[in-house]
Amino acid sequence: MKRVCVFCGSSPGAEPTYAQAARNLGSILAKSGIGLVYGGASVGLMAEIANAAMQAHGEVIGVIPRSLVEKEVAHGGLTDLRVVDSMHQRKALMAELSDGFIAMPGGLGTLEEFFEVLTWAQLGMHTKPCGLLNVGGFTDGDRGAYLAEELGARRILLWGFDQRAVDAPDEAARERKRRKLQWAERLLEELARDGRAPILRWQRDGSMVQLGGRAARSTR
Repeated sequence: MKRVCVFCGSSPGAEPTYAQAARNLGSILAKSGIGLVYGGASVGLMAEIANAAMQAHGEVIGVIPRSLVEKEVAHGGLTDLRVVDSMHQRKALMAELSDGFIAMPGGLGTLEEFFEVLTWAQLGMHTKPCGLLNVGGFTDGDRGAYLAEELGARRILLWGFDQRAVDAPDEAARERKRRKLQWAERLLEELARDGRAPILRWQRDGSMVQLGGRAARSTR
């Protein structure tokens, strides 16, 4: 896998864990030798992941519409910044440049971009793996249940890993935090396989239970 496209918000979001997760993923991509393709902005979570990847000496390609460049939100310190004429061209080029896709917390634009590549996969237009990094329970509840049932069952969606930050007052809590900081690595490992990963969910005690896909398992 040469490059991964990450869809994420142009704002920092409501939880500080979102920025932490974006920085962590950007650094992991760079250290893994995987290039980052993203929306090209210098604000919000997009800036966090791009800056982290650049600081770790990774390749970062931004793709941004000309209208946003004119609003001075384009990132000027990337490996490569591609300026296109429309949002449609932006999504098409990001998909063309990438070998897989990850969605992080974001607004309507992030969800729309991710669902479009999922739809393309469902229609057989590509076979690239798609992953969801569930940060701080962003896709828990009804949203997560829908995604797991409707998309995970079709083996299109790779259910991501909740990277919720936890206070670490004792050794057991520190160990849970250490495991949770590895979830981005696990997501990338699964993406690099074949995109048909199991549905995974972390429990309160720090164990991981498989809900579907390959043979069920529980790990600690």
